[in-house]
Amino acid sequence: MFITKPFVRDRKIRFALVGCGRISANHFDALDRHKERAELVGVCDIDPAALARAESRTGAPGFRSLDALLSGTDADIVILSTPSGLHADEAIQVAASGRHVMTEKPMATRWRDGKRMVQACDQAGVHLFVVKQNRRNATLQLVKRAIDKKRFGRIYMVSINVFWSRPQSYYDSAAWRGTWEFDGGAFMNQASHYVDLLDWLIGPVESVQAYTATLERHIQVEDTGVVAIRWRTGALGSMNVTMLAYPKNYEGSITIIGETGTVRVGGVAVNKIEHWAFADQDPDDQAVEQASYDTTSVYGFGHPLYYDNVIKSLRGEAAPDTDGREGLHSLEILIATYISARDGRRVALPLEV
Repeated sequence: MFITKPFVRDRKIRFALVGCGRISANHFDALDRHKERAELVGVCDIDPAALARAESRTGAPGFRSLDALLSGTDADIVILSTPSGLHADEAIQVAASGRHVMTEKPMATRWRDGKRMVQACDQAGVHLFVVKQNRRNATLQLVKRAIDKKRFGRIYMVSINVFWSRPQSYYDSAAWRGTWEFDGGAFMNQASHYVDLLDWLIGPVESVQAYTATLERHIQVEDTGVVAIRWRTGALGSMNVTMLAYPKNYEGSITIIGETGTVRVGGVAVNKIEHWAFADQDPDDQAVEQASYDTTSVYGFGHPLYYDNVIKSLRGEAAPDTDGREGLHSLEILIATYISARDGRRVALPLEV
């Protein structure tokens, strides 16, 4: 990918945000943390009440459409926190206007749409950032370093659990929620960051075999699912997801069992290192207790750290941690999972050769 848009080094980087729903507060808070290097120059939503709240919270001018925001601001980069099924067309429109794109997860709900986004940003010479803030959690950073240092030896088995609660009222709060076109189900939406861990931590996936079900919620998509995974290394694993945990979010965890190490990161959102055992000693072992943290939010605290990388990338001081191609890795696993569940068969990756 060749970026033709010049770096911004002599002023604050100007951000605009589209979609002022529940996740937008994390973006506003992150921008507040970086106000010496970044500013919010516009917010956009089709819902007048949501837009009014965002205007009041940020002091930024509000716009009722993406067209209006693009013509009415001098933003360098546009954040897409809209329904997932809208990301592709919006990203392509933003890229065509010469702006960088930052999209919330998942980057798209269809494989072809994710590829269209990458192609459009390539052609426009702009960055495509895909938000993967959980990678920045202190707990997962320790795990990533242990893997990079080969402390596990050969990894044999991986287990991921996402046992959360989303009541019917959550899905009823907006017409797009729980739909195939705009949202995706428990895997695509709520567990998307955990699907990302399959590739980012463990490596390329060889194949998946999945079952999904809509057991309780009145929605198009699944509220519960399981998937068995084989990695190219030969490691085996599983991911178990439900939005029916009673009475509230219960667990978001990953367990890795290797030749010379076993680790479990649990809590409600991979926020507590519950087991850490390796054959060797490493200075990182002293950081295990400090890495764990308490949280009532499944979003974690990674958005400000993610924004730091975005800002540095736009200033020419770093390379993007998660660009569009990186985002495609987890999208491909998600699409393979849905194909497997639909067709009742094992699905091998890559989807295209």
